[in-house]
Amino acid sequence: MTQSATKEGTTRYAQRFTGRAADGHFRDAQRMVLSSLGIGTYLGQPDKTTDEAYTAAAVAAVENGINVIDSAISYRFQRSERSICAALQQLWAKGFSREEIVVCTKGGYLTPDSSMPADPNEYFFREYIQHGIFSAKDLAAGSHCMTPKFLKDQLDRSLKNLGVECLDIYYVHNPETQLSEIAKPQFLQRVRAAFEFLESAVAAGEIRYYGMATWHGFRQDPRARDAMQLSEIVQIAQEIAGGMHHLRFVQLPFNLGMTEALTSANQIQRERERTLTEAAADFDITVIASASLLQGQVARNLPVFVAEAFGLENDAERALQFARSAPGITTALVGMSRMEHAKANARLVGVAPATAEQFSKLFSRSEGA
Repeated sequence: MTQSATKEGTTRYAQRFTGRAADGHFRDAQRMVLSSLGIGTYLGQPDKTTDEAYTAAAVAAVENGINVIDSAISYRFQRSERSICAALQQLWAKGFSREEIVVCTKGGYLTPDSSMPADPNEYFFREYIQHGIFSAKDLAAGSHCMTPKFLKDQLDRSLKNLGVECLDIYYVHNPETQLSEIAKPQFLQRVRAAFEFLESAVAAGEIRYYGMATWHGFRQDPRARDAMQLSEIVQIAQEIAGGMHHLRFVQLPFNLGMTEALTSANQIQRERERTLTEAAADFDITVIASASLLQGQVARNLPVFVAEAFGLENDAERALQFARSAPGITTALVGMSRMEHAKANARLVGVAPATAEQFSKLFSRSEGA
């Protein structure tokens, strides 16, 4: 069995939903077919009840037309990855195959294993510093590391947690955290070292693509200390591996309250100002939206004009419709910690994304509101 998502496998997955999925729900990206919605696994307690609920949610999501699963080793102290592993085992038993599912995770934050240890410093010293995986000078904000040795360690743990041989997308998690403590030139050197490792992991068959999952980095004014320029990041990947580099994904928040990816021309490219989605398209980089409901904050009490633009049954659906329909966004991630969430969100699988006219009407109304 193929050990990663493939064009053939993800196409076959989409074909399972012929007649159920609306046109535009499945999108081609980087030789795969991705659903316009993806399951996120960030929130929740590190306990058995939440573990089982996430597993059930992931199974329901895949059974209902969502084939992008997103996690991070730090989510719920590695337990979210293990919940996904349990879900994948159930899905294989139900007749789905590895090549149909796009499995994504992230590394960069120090995280304990399963629960918070009594003495976290002692745990990290014993687990990492004693083994030479990182030293104190490699850390930023006391919690973030992206050295090759650390990423190698985290990738190995994630593969084991998820029960897969290869990850489809591996993100460096919130790299802009480093910019709180180090200067831009040193940051770019650290990015280069990380990308050299990630290209080697692609060559070793452990990941297919890599990317950056960010929070502030690509949304900031370019003069901000923790702002990142996609052109600088891509240039590093190109210098390492030429046009065949595997930096092909960027993840950032995009929702009704955080629209910068589409509206802020904060990327400077050949002296031209571009939005992040425009810059990404120029570089053949796929944009994934995180926090599509902003942890529920944009899932209720929306202005009337949003309902007028999109219709649909409730504000949560309208907020997801906004994120998945935005030009330049391939998949909108939304946390689904229970089966009922997955089934409710999957109702949009059968709804066509908003048209450009509906979408632009929303912006013109919001500017006038």
